Amino acid sequence: MEGIIMTVQLLLGLSILVGVHELGHLLAAKAFGMRVEKYSIGFPPKVWGKKFGETEYSIGMIPLGGFVKISGMIDESLDVKSLNEEPEPWEFRAKPAWQRLIVMMGGIIVNVVTGIIIFIIITYSQGETFISKDELNKHGIVADDLGRQLGFETGDRVVNVNGKPFTKFKELIDVDVLLGDDGFYTVDRDGELITIPIPNNFIDNLSDRDRGPFISPRTPFEVSVVDEGGSAEKGGLQVGDRFIRLFGEEINYLDEFTAAMDTLKNKALLATVDRGGNELDLKFEVPEEGTIGIVMTKLIERSHIDYSVGESINLGTVKAFSVVWYNIKAFKKMFAGEVSASKSLSGPIGIAQFFGGTWDWGHFWYITGLLSMILAFMNFLPIPALDGGHVMFLTWEIVSGRKPSDKFLENAQKIGMVLLLGIMTYAIFNDIVKLF
Repeated sequence: MEGIIMTVQLLLGLSILVGVHELGHLLAAKAFGMRVEKYSIGFPPKVWGKKFGETEYSIGMIPLGGFVKISGMIDESLDVKSLNEEPEPWEFRAKPAWQRLIVMMGGIIVNVVTGIIIFIIITYSQGETFISKDELNKHGIVADDLGRQLGFETGDRVVNVNGKPFTKFKELIDVDVLLGDDGFYTVDRDGELITIPIPNNFIDNLSDRDRGPFISPRTPFEVSVVDEGGSAEKGGLQVGDRFIRLFGEEINYLDEFTAAMDTLKNKALLATVDRGGNELDLKFEVPEEGTIGIVMTKLIERSHIDYSVGESINLGTVKAFSVVWYNIKAFKKMFAGEVSASKSLSGPIGIAQFFGGTWDWGHFWYITGLLSMILAFMNFLPIPALDGGHVMFLTWEIVSGRKPSDKFLENAQKIGMVLLLGIMTYAIFNDIVKLF
């Protein structure tokens, strides 16, 4: 079922983004009097189509893209039969270079606008919920294996990151921090200030994981669910109980309890719990799977901020463009050899996993907004067959006053398509390898 939900979210998200992207090209072309022959969401074979005026609108069976066919333009269809004839006034090639440039930028611009709008709406409707620095440092952090490799120890209290103060826990694990150069954390460890450097390739190590961040807030806890018929219920545990000792040893935090449970499979657990201010000694039989049938709630205070429309416009726009900035930094690290392309590139399977196996509209729109900005950035790359390739050649024409020949553009389109197909094949293969 999770796989179906991932797939549906992927197809819906891509259909929305491809639809608005191609609509940007279509509207710009029609605004300048160009004839648009086809508008398709998805690639052939065609599932549905209907012609309105001069344009056929259709849905293709392969839902991993889309296209707009503009008369007189050398595009992915490689339809060049009419290029030996004099251009008609309604053809793409008959229009001034600046108009053709706007048409090619139309899809990118609409994707940027779509991403910004999504982030603004999310910011206004959801506000922001976070763990403050003060709340985090009441008990410090929990470092997992990767966190300990970096240099953290459970119980550390984070003072600053890159020598600058922070206000929210999520700032410590922000992509901008992890993609930076020569970054570092400063922590208070038993009264001593320790500097923990962030390796420039640290983001690669995170890519190997399928779990949460390498550090997390250390929290007290209490029992929130007791499974009926489980070991915990048989031992007398109740909702609201708090473990305070295991085998006579004091326990304060959830990570301590979890670590202890990992050693108690097929053994008895002797625990003291606090129930409404009274201490009770309980005994549980821990089965082979190492669980006793309970769910814990972390006792940590989260802060929340609601934003006005004006604040949401500002913050939403910043969040949207930060996605582009992160991609630029990631490409820089890939070209510098600090980040592995195989760990950074994802195809359809990887994108579906970003959406997740549960349907959450807030998360769906967040990922869709993220992808809209990434799609705009990727399309702007100066690769023939992408919008950025057309923009590159049109910019050259405007600056130099010389238009590249149709034969040159045709060959460049072929090379670009081969390159893009190669990248897509690599990304899909990479997704499959990651699954296993």
